[in-house]
Amino acid sequence: MTEHAGGSVQRPRRGRPFEVVAHRGASGEAPEHTLAAYRRAIEEGADSLECDVRLTADGHLVCVHDRRVDRTSDGRGAVSALELAELAALDFGSWKAGSPDAARLPGGELTSVLTLERLLELVAHTPRPVGLAIETKHPTRWAGQVEERLLVLLRRYRELPGLRVMSFSARSLERVRAGAPWVPTAYLMQWLLPRHRDGSLPPGVSIAGPHVRVLWSHPEYVARAHRAGHRVHVWTVDEPDDVELCVRLGVDAVITNRPSRVCAQLE
Repeated sequence: MTEHAGGSVQRPRRGRPFEVVAHRGASGEAPEHTLAAYRRAIEEGADSLECDVRLTADGHLVCVHDRRVDRTSDGRGAVSALELAELAALDFGSWKAGSPDAARLPGGELTSVLTLERLLELVAHTPRPVGLAIETKHPTRWAGQVEERLLVLLRRYRELPGLRVMSFSARSLERVRAGAPWVPTAYLMQWLLPRHRDGSLPPGVSIAGPHVRVLWSHPEYVARAHRAGHRVHVWTVDEPDDVELCVRLGVDAVITNRPSRVCAQLE
């Protein structure tokens, strides 16, 4: 573990040029954001895990990407309008019927809705160091309450290595920095806006999070971000050509749906 601009950083496993982060777990092979997907990512050798968090109607942070549960469960409705007990009654696994693992996916807890606290427990009890990148989803009806609940957990799991918070919302990252200044923050970018082309980021943010297409369009961005003192974590890197580009440009981490493939390609 090394120190860099505001907190601990997960070190890539020996021989890898960058950290391999499992996007929503090993979501290319197992249902995203389920315990099954995260356990598989750890088994496949991912350096870190990535999750999205949303706040339920009764104040629990759960790992769900979409505003609604329709795509990834057998239920309907907005996460923010449902209580945890209602979400726990849904099946978040069987929709992934086309995956190679569909026939052997375990049931019960492994494919039910996953709370952020349960994921933090998994990371804390993994025998080897595993980082966790938490993305706050905005806009939401709960606004700053998302960060309020997140800060409670960040303080409780403060000693975990490689813990960081990501968001497309600079305001969300500002709230996190104010309440947990030891946690590194990453500013996610779908596109590279003119004001960030010199490598600058919102005040206090230490990690740039560009989409991989930004690197194809602006390969010089990685060097500029590094010169500005920032790390570069790229998403979503699944294709061999994208992996090669990230190696060539010297990024610090890639976020991928297929950690096993990326690890195999690097090795």
